[in-house]
Amino acid sequence: MPSLPLSLSLPTHPINTPPASLVIFVENRNRTPTVCENVAEGKTAFARSASGSGVCACECGFGGGGVERWESGEEAEGVPAGLRTPRAAAGAWGLPAALPRGLQEGEGRARRPREKVRRGAEREEETNPHHKGREEEEKESKEQQQGKPYVFEDQHFTTKLRTEHGRVQVLQKFTERSEILRGIENYRVAILEADPQTFIVPNHLDAETILYVAKGRGTVSMACPDKRESFNLKLGDVMRIPAGTTVYLINRSNNEKLVIVKLLQPISTPGHFEAFFGPGGEDPESYYRAFSTELLEAALNTRKDKIQKIFGQQRRGVIIKASEEQIRAMSHQKEGGVWPFGGESKGPVNLFSKRPEQANQYGQLYEVDPSECRELKELDLGVSFANITEGSMMGPFYNSRATKIAIVTNGQGYFEMACPHLSSSEFGGGKESQHGHQGKTGPRYQKVRAQLKRGMVYVVPAGHPIITVASNDQNLEIVCFDINAKNNKKFFLAGKTNVMNQLESEAKELGFGVPAREVDEVFRSQNEDLFFKGPRQQQHEGRADA
Repeated sequence: MPSLPLSLSLPTHPINTPPASLVIFVENRNRTPTVCENVAEGKTAFARSASGSGVCACECGFGGGGVERWESGEEAEGVPAGLRTPRAAAGAWGLPAALPRGLQEGEGRARRPREKVRRGAEREEETNPHHKGREEEEKESKEQQQGKPYVFEDQHFTTKLRTEHGRVQVLQKFTERSEILRGIENYRVAILEADPQTFIVPNHLDAETILYVAKGRGTVSMACPDKRESFNLKLGDVMRIPAGTTVYLINRSNNEKLVIVKLLQPISTPGHFEAFFGPGGEDPESYYRAFSTELLEAALNTRKDKIQKIFGQQRRGVIIKASEEQIRAMSHQKEGGVWPFGGESKGPVNLFSKRPEQANQYGQLYEVDPSECRELKELDLGVSFANITEGSMMGPFYNSRATKIAIVTNGQGYFEMACPHLSSSEFGGGKESQHGHQGKTGPRYQKVRAQLKRGMVYVVPAGHPIITVASNDQNLEIVCFDINAKNNKKFFLAGKTNVMNQLESEAKELGFGVPAREVDEVFRSQNEDLFFKGPRQQQHEGRADA
């Protein structure tokens, strides 16, 4: 966190002037922001001492020295309630924005009558049209924080390879985010983006790879000891690249990027993989250059000068531009299709060539599971694609065995998931929520919620109920890799075939503590399955009926 100034010069507008009693930040004696774990999690206040040698307001002693509160007994008229937190105050009065989320006013501030605060909030809404926008931004920021550790955004990716014509981004290891995800620690996610008419230099990985074509058209070629196989790729294609296979790609489109999402399963070092380039020179560096010249001369039966020439020319990187003639020569007519069930084909299968597993006006789900393909069966993986119609929702449901790694390929929306693993303190809750659980005999579930947009990744562990909602202005498209997919079953928690309808009447009465008839009135009211009208669609129709 960058240092904050000790003295702050604030505007003097009567409404936008911060009250003297508003606690904004805390500094230590080195004049750097100081925050303890309690403050960071929003459990207690932030304070600054009158002398500038501030310490944490929770009296933990963090920052050194005794506890001193910076406050004033003067009331500040017209201070809106929406600006009473340090984060909101920072935006309103031009203070540094590097304040932790969730921080509240110091406990030592002078108290205001509620009526004054309410009147101030009303005046703010009249005079500041951006007031609501700030609240919405804070809400979204809080939701993103609450999505931890299951949600990954741009900052969790590292650019592993880059040229002027494309890049490869790799998501951090799942266990770097949280030990809760150690069950999938040996899986990695990568995204390849290549400009039109480009070539990806031949290489092999020490990892099994399942790829999904999220955008564009390409051709993939695999060089094996006894043959070479090439396949054209298009949107929706899924394909396995066995570990150690030398592979290269082209983007054969004239005007569209090629975007490929990859799930990798390292086979050498758990959670870690590397690319090995044979063709190359200085950039990418060829692994041939690691050997002694005399060994290469003997192995290749070639003179030293020729060897040095071919391994010293390439300096253009991993993703390079190719001519139209070169692209045409490497393009092939062999397209992907539906894998023969249990067949030997190693080519791609197209998800959209199959009938959807579930479909109605609110969305479609396409799947390929291990029972349909030997290539996926060997890895115990499944691949699916969900297209949720704008304003609609998918779920609630849960997977019996599979942990889902989901990548948003288009659109926006949000999800909510029930999770028993996160404690109240980990999830930003306080002592009150923890005490509220005393006396209960079962687990307590936290609501994991996060906004979704293109490029985000989120994880849904097995057994965790989830609902995903598309925004009102565009469809939400998600590709999912299912880990431990063999014999996995989806359990619907709403809709015609929801699992609650399978319970006996006595089980319903004993389980819910109400008559079975009342349970049926709730769980038998939905005539669709998996995809439903979203909450705003329901509200709109309710108003129309009224």
